[in-house]
Amino acid sequence: MRRLLPLFAVLAVLLSVAAAPPGRAPADPTRTPGTPVYAVELSSDATGAHWRGHERITFSNASPEPLHEVYLRLWDNFRGGCATPSVRVTGLNGTAEVDCTALRVPLARPLAQGASDTVEFDLAVDVPDGIDRFGRDGAFSFIGNALPVLAVRDGTGWHLDPYSELGESFFGLASDFAVTLDHPTEVLVPATGTAVDTPGGPGRTITRVGARHVREFAWAAGPFHRIDGRSAGGVRIAVYSVTGVTAEDAQAMLDLSVRTIDDHSARYGPYPYGDVATVLDDAFDFGGMEYPAFVLDRIRPSAVIHELAHQWWYGIVGDDQYRAPWLDESFAEYAMDVEMGRTKEDCTAATPFLAPGERLTNSMSYWDAHPDRYEPVIYGHGSCALHELRRLIGADTMAALLHDYARAHWFGVSTTAEFKAAAQAATTVDLAPFWREHRID
Repeated sequence: MRRLLPLFAVLAVLLSVAAAPPGRAPADPTRTPGTPVYAVELSSDATGAHWRGHERITFSNASPEPLHEVYLRLWDNFRGGCATPSVRVTGLNGTAEVDCTALRVPLARPLAQGASDTVEFDLAVDVPDGIDRFGRDGAFSFIGNALPVLAVRDGTGWHLDPYSELGESFFGLASDFAVTLDHPTEVLVPATGTAVDTPGGPGRTITRVGARHVREFAWAAGPFHRIDGRSAGGVRIAVYSVTGVTAEDAQAMLDLSVRTIDDHSARYGPYPYGDVATVLDDAFDFGGMEYPAFVLDRIRPSAVIHELAHQWWYGIVGDDQYRAPWLDESFAEYAMDVEMGRTKEDCTAATPFLAPGERLTNSMSYWDAHPDRYEPVIYGHGSCALHELRRLIGADTMAALLHDYARAHWFGVSTTAEFKAAAQAATTVDLAPFWREHRID
């Protein structure tokens, strides 16, 4: 506890800069563990690819049903599985499940509703080779989903879905993080949240990062080139570039981010975190990857706009990304279209369903089995459906719907049923034929 108390003091200062949310969804007692607080201290080797330290998680039980155990998601073990795990937890009595991407931790006693508990453990993270959301590009490491986080239990039970390389499996409740990263001074560590640097040992820097109401924490490490900007709305944006990214490209992506973050804020509610870190590497084999206040992007304007839209659609307005990926990907793609002035006229004919089993609301288990149809349906037809909804109910009504829906689910969780109900409540048009046409179940 003595070791962690200074970290929480720093967190209190850092979090005071975050903007207050415009609204917050009421607590849902069926989703638990609730109010998680993560305190993490990690120290890296000279490369920033290998980290060792300690993690402490405090949580409560929001459900009337007692908690007998919790599950830690160790997502990045999907590659090596149990044979060569990239994320290793020690000092904790647990049972590995789901190819070592989940660790069942029994509690010493059943946790009643409203009661709190803590689990803590030593942690080792080794970033593998390969340019990925968790991987290395030469001297640069990208460290997404590496911190163990609590799985969610709700009315359907524990969410212990497998890792999806095609999309995302991640589903978390809004949480607070206080993370200390001890690293070589020449190795920069862009991360989720607001950071303060202080001198460490010889040639080293201590970066303390606070992040409030975020669903996950990610960072990168390497000799990045950094440039900074600030939006008219006061959001601080830093762009970190790997070797090979030109100064002109980095500046263009920064200028675009500065404009976009305020435009998204105007449409969906004020950006609440104060900071955004964008990491640019044109060698990514994906367009981009979103984390709260932290994105990985190629040098592509559409990718930057899309990933920043995810700050609202999944980051602020959460959803179960494995079981309902359309709720964040289709919405982020639509937000990208709006920002770029795209209206997608006649898009339904351009993005048809090709099989009876294709539903816009299918889970990642379906898309992992039909990978060639994931992007055309979830990104293509999903954004098209929202454009068609705008045409059906009117542009002003659609804009008000998305703004008010985000406000109602601020730091909460969205479901398809809730969105359908909100859309129907916003218009006198009967939307039942629309839901059937676009296979939104």
